[in-house]
Amino acid sequence: MVPLTATARAKETAATLRRKGQVPCVLYGNEVQNSPLQCVYNDLFKAYVKAGESTLVELDAGGKKVPVLFHAVQFDVVSNRIAHVDFYAVNLKKEIEAHVPIHFEGESLAVKELAAIFVAVQDHVVVRCLPTALPHHIPVSLEKLAKIHDSILVSDLKMPAGVTVKDDPTAVIATVQEQRKEEEIAPPVAGVPAEGEAAAPAEGEAAAPAEGEAPAKEEKKGGKKEKD
Repeated sequence: MVPLTATARAKETAATLRRKGQVPCVLYGNEVQNSPLQCVYNDLFKAYVKAGESTLVELDAGGKKVPVLFHAVQFDVVSNRIAHVDFYAVNLKKEIEAHVPIHFEGESLAVKELAAIFVAVQDHVVVRCLPTALPHHIPVSLEKLAKIHDSILVSDLKMPAGVTVKDDPTAVIATVQEQRKEEEIAPPVAGVPAEGEAAAPAEGEAAAPAEGEAPAKEEKKGGKKEKD
């Protein structure tokens, strides 16, 4: 377990705590009373980097050590610093469900030799197991992706003993696709005007007047002009 110390939250606003280098937290879950806490930012950040949301943390809350998970972590939209944390207390003898990240390893032959594009469809799976069996991450080898359109499914994942995946077995984890080719511009066809050009008049037909010009007057047979 990753160790972390928390203290009872001071009667100050969350903004004031953050300015003092503290992070407001809440502890709840298995047989514990909901407790408002606070943690030193640097200690909390280091613990979160090591544990993520899929590794047990031994939270020392006022001298009482409780096994917990980072259940919900909120970040400040401007500074991207941790702004608030929910700790979920677990019973080490009862199974839980948790999100476990996927780590892609190795290299796809389709990408290396066929210039295919690698597409990661999902970056985590939901698993069920005892808290002590919870994996930090699920390694996934990309060597299976050898041809265009090859895919890795949830059913292809190799899980540790005692760990069950709750996701649909047919769900795609990752795949490789061929690169899209740029559309070629078709050459002009004889007799078909290009875009923005007017069609040429047919034999025996007068050309249409240009915009802003009056149509030419017709002449009667015999060469006499039509009276105005």
